[in-house]
Amino acid sequence: MSLHDRFASLLTLSADELASHREEALNAFSELRKALNTGSVRSAEPDSSSTNGWKVNTWVKQGILLGFKLGRLAMLETPSPWFFSDKDTLPVRHFLEKENVRVVPGGSTIRDGAFIAPGVIVMPPAYINIGAYVGTGSLVDSHALVGSCAQLGERVHLSAAAQIGGVLEPAGAMPVIIEDDVLIGGNCGVYEGCIVKKRAVLASGVILTGSTPVYDLVNSKIIRRSSENEPLVIPEGAVIVAGSRSVGNKSDFAQTEGLSLYTPVIIKYRDEKTDARTALEGALR
Repeated sequence: MSLHDRFASLLTLSADELASHREEALNAFSELRKALNTGSVRSAEPDSSSTNGWKVNTWVKQGILLGFKLGRLAMLETPSPWFFSDKDTLPVRHFLEKENVRVVPGGSTIRDGAFIAPGVIVMPPAYINIGAYVGTGSLVDSHALVGSCAQLGERVHLSAAAQIGGVLEPAGAMPVIIEDDVLIGGNCGVYEGCIVKKRAVLASGVILTGSTPVYDLVNSKIIRRSSENEPLVIPEGAVIVAGSRSVGNKSDFAQTEGLSLYTPVIIKYRDEKTDARTALEGALR
């Protein structure tokens, strides 16, 4: 029976039934973590037949949630004087030298069940949660977060203090997708159902959510998600900065006080000059 079919069966069980099948469920979750570690199973994957290029593997997210449910609080083995406790089904991931992943000393943690490709660098302190996928050659910088089930492509630069939100619930929701060769600037945040297409650049301080309107100055249009169930899609090669828009037309008070709201603005699309400024330094690898 495939791993998918095993979880399909387990997920139909009541709480009492699950208790009597606990060992079977724990074994299945352990296999799921191993499959996520190798990248043979993903919570979301490219899909050319989809309008946005991706599909959600709902059963994977449901399986991860089941793993949380099965877990019991336990003390984790750590060197003195550190102390951590977590669900015993969610260990920390460790790497072998042959896997060619650099986790620089200084307090980073990667949960087991996250795919980290060869050539990835994780600077301290950073956190990568279960279900995440980080493609080859990517850099996760200091104080950065890759949330549960977030998908990062190849050669992504996740700058210091950037936050890529995690999406476990609802299980069918699209996690945050960052495609190949994207630069996420310092203190950026990308959350709840956003897809950032290839080669896009988010300047420092840009915040994106599924409900955020993005103003495209180049094409004189506003980019929004097509429906509540669809993600916000940032176009390929877009260069976005943090801007503002006036809300003076909303009320006399807003006009009198000169109020404006934050808004992300596409000021250009990537060119050779942008490529030169955002190139990853090969010597670091």
